[in-house]
Amino acid sequence: PVPDGQIPDHSYVDPLPFALDYDYSYDGIMRSVEFSYARLGLNRIDILFVHDIGVYTHGVEKTKLHFRQFMDGGLKALEELKSSRVISAYGLGVNEVQICLDVLRQAPLDCILLASRYSLLDRTAEAELLPLCRQRQTSLIIGGVFNSGILATGSVPGAHFDYLPATADILDRVGAMEKIAAEGSYPLAAAAFQFPLHEPVVASVLTGTAKPANLERNLQLLDIQVPETEFAKYDPYTIVQKLG
Repeated sequence: PVPDGQIPDHSYVDPLPFALDYDYSYDGIMRSVEFSYARLGLNRIDILFVHDIGVYTHGVEKTKLHFRQFMDGGLKALEELKSSRVISAYGLGVNEVQICLDVLRQAPLDCILLASRYSLLDRTAEAELLPLCRQRQTSLIIGGVFNSGILATGSVPGAHFDYLPATADILDRVGAMEKIAAEGSYPLAAAAFQFPLHEPVVASVLTGTAKPANLERNLQLLDIQVPETEFAKYDPYTIVQKLG
């Protein structure tokens, strides 16, 4: 617990007066699962995701600590939970590629929920992570297909990429992508939504929604015909973010 004036800003609305304590150890994961069962009121959890273990959340030095904590004990907890059928599968839930590579090179994972790094615009996962997932038989669940919105809104003023206002370079790239979609007579958002699903290692696409209308729109985007040959046209305008 922390005093009201010291509540960390984690972008939550009206958060409770607690500081977050990340614990990827054996005991930490076991406690987390126990508490999750109590809160959810369920007798079974399907997939357990180890969330935000990486530099984006923790910085370089703390990530080294959390990584060792996870590899030395957290993975054992996950294996025990799976073998005893408390969970059906486990994986990572992150938005950076490097931590996925670091873990997967040393240990198997059933799946990875990866946000924003395998999209029509951002291909950071393509060169190394996709081949490694195929080799390890690890499924990818792709989130963030609109890269924080810009692939849904287009290159309009105020468009967001990676949770921040898009740079001029990103706006130009997406503007070029919009022209390709217009020439093909389909919305850019439809191409963005469908793109990851053409990769065999991708098991599903996960989208968030703030209102029912968005969910209905996303379902409609799946029904729009975007020929598979169209996706190569976007390659010149994609980006690959630096790893590490």
